[in-house]
Amino acid sequence: MLDNLPRGTICIEDIEIGMTRYLRKEVTDRDIELFAEVSTDRNPVHLDDGYAQDTIFEGRIAHGMLTAGLISAVIGEQLPGHGTVYMGQTLKFLAPVRPGDTVLAEVEVTGIDHAKRRVTLDCRCLVDGKKVLKGEAVVLAPSAKFD
Repeated sequence: MLDNLPRGTICIEDIEIGMTRYLRKEVTDRDIELFAEVSTDRNPVHLDDGYAQDTIFEGRIAHGMLTAGLISAVIGEQLPGHGTVYMGQTLKFLAPVRPGDTVLAEVEVTGIDHAKRRVTLDCRCLVDGKKVLKGEAVVLAPSAKFD
C-alpha cells in the first residue's frame, strides 16, 4: 500500500513555514529483504524469525534506515521535491517498525533561509499514530531563478 501526495518540485520561492507533505507505505517482508541486499546489512534481527524472537524486540523488525528512507522519499519527491540536495539529517529511533506495519512519513517546514536556499524540516514517522522516528533535515531547495 502506497499513499502519496503528488510528486514534483516546490521551489524555495514558494515554500512557507508550516508546509507539510507525507507518504504512507506498508513495510513488507520483501522491502526488508531488498534493503538487506542493497545495504548488505543482514543482521538476523531483520531476517531470521527464530533469532529475532529472542531479542528485546521479540520478533523481526525493519532496518531503521529503511524507515528513515521514507523521509528521504518525501523530501526528494514532494517537499521540496525534485532537485533537492540533502545537507544533513538527524534521526532518533523511538520504536521498532515490523513487517506489515504501515508507516506514515511526514515532513514539515520549520525554517527557511532564502539567501542560502536552505530549508529546515521537522521529520517524523508514525505507525498507528505512535511516533517511531523523529529528526530534522536541512536541505538545499531548488529555485525557480536557476531553471
